Amino acid sequence: MSEINVQLNDSRPVQVPSPTTVAEALKKLDRDLARQALAARVNGREVDLAYPIQAPENGDAVRIEPVLPQTRDGLEVLRHSTAHLLAAAVLDLFPGTKLGIGPALLDDPRYGFFYDVIAPRPLTEADLPVIEKKMRDIAKRNMSYRRDEISKAEALRMFNERDEPLKCELIDEKAGETVSVYYIDGSPFIDFCLGPHVPNTNRLKAFKLLSLAGAYWKGDAERPQMQRIYGTAFFTQEELDAWLKQREEAEKRDHRRLGRELDLFSIHEQYGQGLVFWHPKGGIVRQQMDDYLREELTKRNYSFVYTPHIARRELWQLSGHEQNYGDSMFAPTKLEETEFRLKPMNCPMHIGIYKSQQRSYRDLPQRYSEMGTVYRAELSGTLHGLMRVRGFTVDDAHLFCTPEQIPREIDDCVDFAYQVLKTFGFDKIKYELSVKGSDTSKLYLGSAEQWEKAESALAAGLDARGIEYERIEGEAAFYGPKIDFKVEDAIGRLWQLGTVQWDFNLPERFELEYTGEDNKPHRPVMVHRALFGSIERFFGVLIEHYAGAFPMWLAPVQIEVLTITDRINGYAETVAQGLRAAGLRVEVNTRSDKIGAKIRDAQLQKIPFMLVLGDREMEQGQVAVRERTKGDLGAMSLDEFRQMAQRLVATRALTNT
Repeated sequence: MSEINVQLNDSRPVQVPSPTTVAEALKKLDRDLARQALAARVNGREVDLAYPIQAPENGDAVRIEPVLPQTRDGLEVLRHSTAHLLAAAVLDLFPGTKLGIGPALLDDPRYGFFYDVIAPRPLTEADLPVIEKKMRDIAKRNMSYRRDEISKAEALRMFNERDEPLKCELIDEKAGETVSVYYIDGSPFIDFCLGPHVPNTNRLKAFKLLSLAGAYWKGDAERPQMQRIYGTAFFTQEELDAWLKQREEAEKRDHRRLGRELDLFSIHEQYGQGLVFWHPKGGIVRQQMDDYLREELTKRNYSFVYTPHIARRELWQLSGHEQNYGDSMFAPTKLEETEFRLKPMNCPMHIGIYKSQQRSYRDLPQRYSEMGTVYRAELSGTLHGLMRVRGFTVDDAHLFCTPEQIPREIDDCVDFAYQVLKTFGFDKIKYELSVKGSDTSKLYLGSAEQWEKAESALAAGLDARGIEYERIEGEAAFYGPKIDFKVEDAIGRLWQLGTVQWDFNLPERFELEYTGEDNKPHRPVMVHRALFGSIERFFGVLIEHYAGAFPMWLAPVQIEVLTITDRINGYAETVAQGLRAAGLRVEVNTRSDKIGAKIRDAQLQKIPFMLVLGDREMEQGQVAVRERTKGDLGAMSLDEFRQMAQRLVATRALTNT
């Protein structure tokens, strides 16, 4: 019997009999890890625990890294496996159901996974508990997840026989000569899937189905409408219970409901899904965001640019967007024999500005900033208020630097992101460094030396500030590594916002150059940087973080003047005019309602300060001040209140104290 050398990461190799599986090898290496493992990486490739290990021809040890609970990779395996469990339950309950896709969701605080189906009859919310019960029945039966490798022709024959046209379509589009399919033994479920998955259904204990939504296959309204079943899953019931409690609070903060109640924005089916209308009050908040960022960009010596929303199709082919993001782009439109496409990103436009003239090392860095609106053909089932839209604005910046300038520029980007997020009230920030990793099956551009330099530069930018961060292997973009900034909101949810990305791709594709000190052409380094990310998404997160009760400097209406009697109306207008002249946003409520009702309305509109005016206040030239959370603050002179209000705005204070 031959043997294979296996090792955990860089530990001492251990010999195991051949043939063997990952699970058996892990038992030899570390029995505790073997018990915990959900899946594993073998020489960087994610695989199931049942994966058969082959001895490398060069005799090197096989490196095994278990995918464990309470890790991001572990959560993805758990949730993806639970999505398969959901599909198995639906097939069991509703024979003849056609299956679409069912991925894990890790960066959406609302859900953990979904599966798209076309059932023999429309499913309703009343079906969700029945499906969930069936999922628990299957889970308790400890049924195995089993992977099989078959030819593309065999896979097409099998799914055709099962009358699964959507799976056949996916196989036609995405499969190579061989296809991996997954079974849950003992159930009618089979899926075209890359995996990996947990070894058996008994590993799935804490899950919950949440809601139903409509979805079109690939977002095409000409195709039959599907139903998307959303759910979530965690490693323990305690985690799930805590998340469900958080979800109750999140429903109270839902930005879609608050957007209507506070008259901030709207989305109209008549004009198109995923297209945002900013109302006057929402526009004020956006203007404050823009003004603040422009002020800081000016301090950091950025240049402001403006670029078209549409460009010739050839540009997107040259940039690689059409090849890599074509499914997310709106279809081409033709004018005078020339095809154009709406821009999904701003980067090629900024490259056009850079290339408009010869650059010297003395001209660098070039820092271009644009509030650039872009367009993505998002599937209708994925749209969600401001969080996922089809037209949105990015606070985009692109930096063109020499290699020597990179450390300082990266350090400034990290500092800038920290400052922006803190200013808007996010004091819990999680930093992630996404790197190439060791998975050789993924296609990455650039040499190993370039990747090492880029990853080291980004890490150094974080290390220089003593920032703790998580290194995410294999999650880099194909064109370079990146830093992602995630914030924790007021109820503990993580939101992906800004990013700093290193790009090997576009400088090469567009043949960017600058003349160096040696008077020779050199390739600049290009950095993509966004701090808000999508303005719409950032605004939606702000609404939910503050539950609509914005701090004074952001509030659409900062002060509401309330009159007790009609005799005070003239004094109220005088007070309001004085405050407006001081740069404050003021409304006056002179309706004949009782003062209690006026106060209640102002509270519902989450206005930071109310000035209650009666005969005494008018006679003494004062204002009776109420703060939306603290209540009555007593009477003070108008000048005293004005100075306090101006200080809160000028300092961008997060509380009204």
